[in-house]
Amino acid sequence: MDFIFFIVKILPFLLQGLWMTVYVSFLSFLLGFSLAIIMTPLRTFAKDLAGPPITTYVELFRGTPVLVQLLFIYFGLPSLGIKLDPVTAGIVALGLNSAAYQAEIFRSALKAIPDEQILAAESLGMSNAQIYKYVILPQTLRVATPSLINEIVALIKESSLVSIIGVVELTRRGEYLVAITFKPLEVYMAVALVYFIVCYTTSRLARVVEKKYKIPGYKG
Repeated sequence: MDFIFFIVKILPFLLQGLWMTVYVSFLSFLLGFSLAIIMTPLRTFAKDLAGPPITTYVELFRGTPVLVQLLFIYFGLPSLGIKLDPVTAGIVALGLNSAAYQAEIFRSALKAIPDEQILAAESLGMSNAQIYKYVILPQTLRVATPSLINEIVALIKESSLVSIIGVVELTRRGEYLVAITFKPLEVYMAVALVYFIVCYTTSRLARVVEKKYKIPGYKG
């Protein structure tokens, strides 16, 4: 009973840090989404020119630890005269990393669109911009939505890393409580419980969205 009572007692304090976790995760996702949306048409319509640098970017950010990227942006960039506050550095690092993964999500989703549709749009005299806006983007978003929600879940978990550079989010609040109460087992169990509830709820949402927006016949 004392164990449960303690966890219930500290939950309000932990939940005060949850909004920062959500804030960092959401803005990181938006940054990654915006960059991925830009990279997708470039990879489609300017393969020779934009393909190699975009592929290099994607492989670089997917092939190195996000923690190293975070530390580079927060501690390394000041050497170049670029100094970011902890929250901004966290959002930029997670956002750039997420952009690489979202770019791959969109690239995979593009395969669900038959080449015949693009050829038909070209035969109607549509420009590349019009084809992307009216033919490719709507269907790509529909196919990619479940994977994008899963990316949000990944960002929520990865956002705990920003506590290392001083952002007071859920994990950082847990560290404060451990220092005060000397009960790491109970505190980190409570932190894990909050993360689990948020991530599980979001994952279930992904399943619902996947069933609702799945393109008939698409098995990706």
